[in-house]
Amino acid sequence: MSNSNPAFSRSLAFSDSAVRTPDAAALDALYAKPSATGSDTGRMTYEDTVMKTLIAFGVLLVGAVVGWVFPVLAIPGLIIGLVLALVNIFKKQPSRGLILAYAGFEGLFVGGISNIFNTMWNGIVTQAVFGTLAVIGVTLFLFLSGRFRTSPRMNRIVMVGMVGYLVFSLTNFGLMAFGATEGMFGLRSYEIFGIPLGVFIGIFVVFLAAYSLVMDFESIKAGVEKGAPRVYGWQGAFGIMVTVVWLYVEILRLLAILRGE
Repeated sequence: MSNSNPAFSRSLAFSDSAVRTPDAAALDALYAKPSATGSDTGRMTYEDTVMKTLIAFGVLLVGAVVGWVFPVLAIPGLIIGLVLALVNIFKKQPSRGLILAYAGFEGLFVGGISNIFNTMWNGIVTQAVFGTLAVIGVTLFLFLSGRFRTSPRMNRIVMVGMVGYLVFSLTNFGLMAFGATEGMFGLRSYEIFGIPLGVFIGIFVVFLAAYSLVMDFESIKAGVEKGAPRVYGWQGAFGIMVTVVWLYVEILRLLAILRGE
């Protein structure tokens, strides 16, 4: 007798033919199948998160191409991207649409600012891209090899450093807006023993970004191990994208300061 429940009727092991004339080879093949993966059960996996991250960066790259061609879109991209970033950060459930929208607008900013910097310092974008990839590669290698891990104490130190850098950046922006500082980079242009302050700050911030990247990796690892819903792979992609864009912009500015105004 056939079973009306599709969970049984569509299974070879419970079909009428299997009951009347068991096919040993077919049943062996059925039971030899591997266990369901995280993707099969709707859970977060490394593979799925990597794919979502690549999709997000693909959208960001398209936006960057548009921003490069039309650098005037850098400011709108920055403002809208910031708003979308805040929405994604505080949203309880990750939204693929909002995260990809953030990627697109952030791409406009990255492409536009890259064009502007490359016009002033020819070849600087290529240097910044390779510098960013180098930092990501080294950080990922150290993380996978177990040589770079976070700690509660270091997390607190890095958090204080990030807050301090945010306060400095806002103060510097305000002083530059009111013409209270000299030089293209404001306080970063002031020299200490002949070296621009921005060089010391830039190196420090690159470390902060690299450490943040490790925190992102550990968050994704924790999500996979705890069996978080698959949709949170988008949150992992969003977190990595925010950190990588921050890292790229800081390296771009650091190189500009090193090359002189």
